[in-house]
Amino acid sequence: MKPPVPPFTFESATQKVRMAEDAWNTRDAEKVSLAYTVETQWRNRAEMFAGRDAVQHFLTRKWQKELDYRLIKELWAFHENRIAVRFQYEWHDDSGQWYRAYGNEQWEFDESGLMRRREASINDVTIKETDRRFFWDAPGPRPDDHPGLSELGM
Repeated sequence: MKPPVPPFTFESATQKVRMAEDAWNTRDAEKVSLAYTVETQWRNRAEMFAGRDAVQHFLTRKWQKELDYRLIKELWAFHENRIAVRFQYEWHDDSGQWYRAYGNEQWEFDESGLMRRREASINDVTIKETDRRFFWDAPGPRPDDHPGLSELGM
């Protein structure tokens, strides 16, 4: 099956978002980095960098710190070669403190469907382990029967 490419429809944008969520939930930095152009431009919180190799390095470092990471993304808007998403993810640090990250991303794609630009704004809040809402075997994709953000009232 050919991956979704611009210009996006509601269906193809929704599919692209779920494919990104599933890939990130593998926590496989090399695999995830292949969804980006070689010269991709990133802003993640206060970090700005460019290039697929930098993405792979960033994700490797991220998932060494953010343990038991589980992510849910949801389509917010789309137009031609751009998609906006909202997302949340849960993780804990090496001391056992749990966090929920709330964020928004803006994505821009080239004609082949690779992401050439990603801008992410993210805020973390500490949560108790009993306040977690994302439960599935990880690493791996969110099961189809696990509710998304809207279904969870988030």
